[in-house]
Amino acid sequence: MSIQVFGLAVSKGVAIGRAVLIASSRMDVAHYFVEEAQLDLEVDRLRRARDEVAGELQALQRDMPSDAPGELNALLDVHLMLLHDETMIAATKQWVRDRHYNAEWALSAQLEVLSRQFDEMEDEYLRERKADIEQVVERLLRALQRSAAGQTAAADRTVQHGFGGEEPLILVANDIAPADMLQFKRSVFAGFVTDVGGKTSHTAIVARSMDIPAVVGAREASRLIRQDDQVVIDGDAGVVIINPPPIVLEEYRFRQRQSELERARLHRLRNTPAVTLDGQRVELQANIEMPRDAQVATQAGAVGVGLFRTEFLFMNRDGHLPSEDEQFECYRSAVQDMQGLPMTIRTVDVGADKPLDRMSIHELRHEHVLNPALGLRAIRWSLSEPDMFLQQLRAILRATAYGKVRILVPMVGHLNEVRQTLAQIALAKRQLNDAGIPFTDAEVGVMVEIPATAIMIPLFAPHFDFLSIGTNDLIQYTLAIDRADEQVAHLYDPWHPAVLQLVAATIDCGRRLGKSVSVCGEMAGDPVFTEVLLAMGLRSFSMHPSRIAEVKQRVLRSDTRHLEQHLQAVLSDEHPEQAAARVFRAAR
Repeated sequence: MSIQVFGLAVSKGVAIGRAVLIASSRMDVAHYFVEEAQLDLEVDRLRRARDEVAGELQALQRDMPSDAPGELNALLDVHLMLLHDETMIAATKQWVRDRHYNAEWALSAQLEVLSRQFDEMEDEYLRERKADIEQVVERLLRALQRSAAGQTAAADRTVQHGFGGEEPLILVANDIAPADMLQFKRSVFAGFVTDVGGKTSHTAIVARSMDIPAVVGAREASRLIRQDDQVVIDGDAGVVIINPPPIVLEEYRFRQRQSELERARLHRLRNTPAVTLDGQRVELQANIEMPRDAQVATQAGAVGVGLFRTEFLFMNRDGHLPSEDEQFECYRSAVQDMQGLPMTIRTVDVGADKPLDRMSIHELRHEHVLNPALGLRAIRWSLSEPDMFLQQLRAILRATAYGKVRILVPMVGHLNEVRQTLAQIALAKRQLNDAGIPFTDAEVGVMVEIPATAIMIPLFAPHFDFLSIGTNDLIQYTLAIDRADEQVAHLYDPWHPAVLQLVAATIDCGRRLGKSVSVCGEMAGDPVFTEVLLAMGLRSFSMHPSRIAEVKQRVLRSDTRHLEQHLQAVLSDEHPEQAAARVFRAAR
């Protein structure tokens, strides 16, 4: 039977494929694909984990006090029986061999299958046995985590292609952690579906950066969709269709072909300079997460990197921070790949929707913080860990010897943070000088993502060389909305008059003070905002490489003289989105 699930459309296009479920778990589970040559070793990890857990349970039975309840011993017998049950073990091995899942993912996938079977049982006693299976699986997962300690980062083990045959795969989950998204970005999925999340949740942002369709906030999707179901993602309408009828499937296949033709047409603009009809040159730069993304940026026609999100170098490391040398090599590699084009490196922005895993310095997980979006994150965290911050600053400065590098500081809201940050940069320079390590000067910029910062530009600007507007957080903090919470995601509105006025005022103030201004948030890569941002005077956009061609097409068709004449009509309208569509269409 065909089922439709509705959510938020966050990445356009159509994806068709079979479902791959990531089961919910009380434990963090690594998800990655295993190379063909490593499958036997991965199955052996499962065997060794089972033997280890069996030994633990048997030791518990041996050491049990004589006056312990008999039910406890019987329960351990049940867990030992489940541990060796072929329905559990053989099927889990099958996930490894057929799907190339790592052992942890295979276990959680089989737990999902068994849990649904138990939930559908009529007998209440049997339904309650699901808890025993969950406990056994958690013991196995802990054993596997112990065996994984010291191995290379999961991201380095991810298969990029050649998995799953020719049929595309659709990833379905309650939610996807940023660390997992980092791995899946290099993988084989044609689309994402999650139960939770908003338009600027990390899943949504990465899906757009990969230029693949995604629907988030789909509530019951992971419960309604089963492993291997055929799934259609309509990324334009925010609809997920499970096991569609043949006529519907054919219609979506036709739409897929049309999208591919349009993408190929836009790709031909790659080497065309972004110049408006009235001769205004516009910088279209790229946002990247990892050093290898720099090559993707240049291939997409970016004229620089406007935002290198360095926090992803800190993830998937089992609590170990990257060393200065390791960071330097990453930055150097990215800078060299830009072949002389500018690289803007943002200092680490952890917290909120990007917590670090198992950190010994600070526990930044959601469950340990009342409101992570308003807590110790970004520059606040960096200033609270000066040794870590100095390490990163030295690594960035060392990379300046290999190309044009700019430093971007996130979430600055107070002048004392400005002074502390600049003092740390000065100290990092002195340390490099004392050590005889070469570097050149780097421009320093501030991210405008807090309303207070936007209002205080006249006070902040003299301390910085450039401004970069982070619209994702600026919208979140202006409207008091957690952008990762699907319950209020519908209130996240980049067209809100207050947001537009803050953006326009920041661009105007920056230009009057002689500071270059860019927008590096999601608004920059959304073509519906291209004309209004050009009308505000913006001449530097930074976005995911996949969005550059479509935004460039809008730039090439725009006349900024005409757009500027209609800006006030848009900003003063009660419904700016409708006003923009109306007046800018007339101006074309």
